[in-house]
Amino acid sequence: MLVALFAKDRPGALDIRKANREAHVAHLKDSGLIAQAGPLLDDSGEMCGSLVILDVETFEQAQEWAANDPYAKADLFESVTLIPWNRVIGG
Repeated sequence: MLVALFAKDRPGALDIRKANREAHVAHLKDSGLIAQAGPLLDDSGEMCGSLVILDVETFEQAQEWAANDPYAKADLFESVTLIPWNRVIGG
């Protein structure tokens, strides 16, 4: 099952994102659950959020992954939304 995670950073939290980026990327790579991932960008090209497509067995597994993300633990996000997703195009 694919689950899309959309996360919006808290205003003024770019330094928190940068300080925790290495641990976040390791979490992405080490989990073995990521189909695609990358930062969302604001109008000036700065990172302001995250889009992660998780390939999981259950929705609860996606929730657990999100709760254990170093960005979440650092209180980077203003909001996080998890939505089941159906890929139609792309691989």
